[in-house]
Amino acid sequence: MASSTLTLTLILLVLTLSTLLAESASYTPAPSTKKLMNPIDSCWRSKPNWAANRQALADCAVGFGKNAIGGKYGAIYVVTDPSDDAANPKPGTLRYGVIQSKPLWITFARSMVIRLKNELMINSYKTIDGRGAKVEIAYGPCITIAHVSHVIIHGISIHDCKPGYSGVVRDSPTHAGHRRGSDGDGIDVFASTDVWIDHCFLSNCYDGLIDVIHASTGITISNNFFTNHDKVMLFGHDDSNVEDRVMKVTVVFNHFGPGLVQRMPRVRLGYAHVANNRYSQWEMYAIGGSANPTIFSEGNYFMAPNRAEIKQVTKREVKNGWQNWKWRTSRDRFMNGAYFVTSGYGTTATGYSKTQSFQVADGSMVPALTSDAGPLTCAANGSC
Repeated sequence: MASSTLTLTLILLVLTLSTLLAESASYTPAPSTKKLMNPIDSCWRSKPNWAANRQALADCAVGFGKNAIGGKYGAIYVVTDPSDDAANPKPGTLRYGVIQSKPLWITFARSMVIRLKNELMINSYKTIDGRGAKVEIAYGPCITIAHVSHVIIHGISIHDCKPGYSGVVRDSPTHAGHRRGSDGDGIDVFASTDVWIDHCFLSNCYDGLIDVIHASTGITISNNFFTNHDKVMLFGHDDSNVEDRVMKVTVVFNHFGPGLVQRMPRVRLGYAHVANNRYSQWEMYAIGGSANPTIFSEGNYFMAPNRAEIKQVTKREVKNGWQNWKWRTSRDRFMNGAYFVTSGYGTTATGYSKTQSFQVADGSMVPALTSDAGPLTCAANGSC
C-alpha cells in the first residue's frame, strides 16, 4: 500500500513539473501600456495637475531655445473673444494679450477659430498656450515675432495663412505703427531671440510655415506636425545677409507629414541641429541650404519617396563650392532608399550648454517619439 502511494505521488510530481515547464516555455509577457515620451513631453505630460501649474511648461524646452521663458513669471490672461482689431484690440482678445508690456501666460476659455485682421505682433515674455482647447489661427494674416525675446507658442493650429495688409498694427500698449504687409508665413521670427514653438499644427500657408531670419537665434522648434505645404521652413533671410551667421536653431521631435515639398529646413549661413524628426517623404528634398551653413542631422527617420530621382535627403542650392560646408549625419535611419550627402571637415558639435543638452535617440525610435506631434488633447483634470 505504501509503495502504491509513493508511486502515485511521484507521478503527480512529474506531471506538475511538466506543466510548469511547458507554461514557462510558452509564456509571453504582456505588452507594456506605458507610452514612450520624448524628453520634452516627459517633463510635463504625465502630471495630472498640469492645468494648475501651466507655467511649469517653460522649464521643459531643450536645445537652443531652452532659455525661452515666455510668460512664466506673469499672470494668466484668458482669451474669451475670437474677434480682432489690429489697431485697437479689445480686452479679452488674443491680440490684446500678446501686445502687453508685462509678462503674460495666455490661455483660452474655449475652442475657437481666430481670423486675424492683420499680422499678430507678439511682444516679449509671452506664452500662447492652447492646451485644453482647440485653437486655430487661420484664413488671414498670422504670427510675427519681431525684435522681441522670450516667446513660447504651444498647442495651437496655424493654417491657411494669408499675406498681411498695408496698415496700422499695434505691437504694444503705447505704440501702433504702419506695416507694409506680412508675407503670409505661419510664424515669422525676425531679429528675435529665445523662442520656442512646440506641439503646433502648421499647414497650407501663402509663403513659409516658419521663417527664422535677420539674426534670430536661440530657437527651438519641437513636437510640431507639418503637412500640405511647399516651402516649410527657412532659416536665414538671404545669402548675403551675413548677420544670420549667429543663428542657432534646434529642430527636434517634429513630424514632417504628407504633402510637403521642400525646406525641412533650408538653412543659410547659421547652424541647425536637426534631431529625432520623422520625415514621411518629400517632393523635392528634405534638408537644404546655401551660403555655407552648418547642419548636423542626428537620429532622424527619413522615408524617401518612391521616385528614384528625389530620394536624396539633402540639396545644396548651388552648383559648386559646397564641398567644404559642414553637413553631417549621425544615427539617422534611411528608409526606402533615402540617402544623405555629407560634406566638409571639422566638428559639427552643437556646443549646447548643460541645460540645453538632451539625449538624442537612434533614428529607429523616432516613430514612437514623434507619435503625438501637433496639438495634444488635454483634459484639465488628467494627463495630456
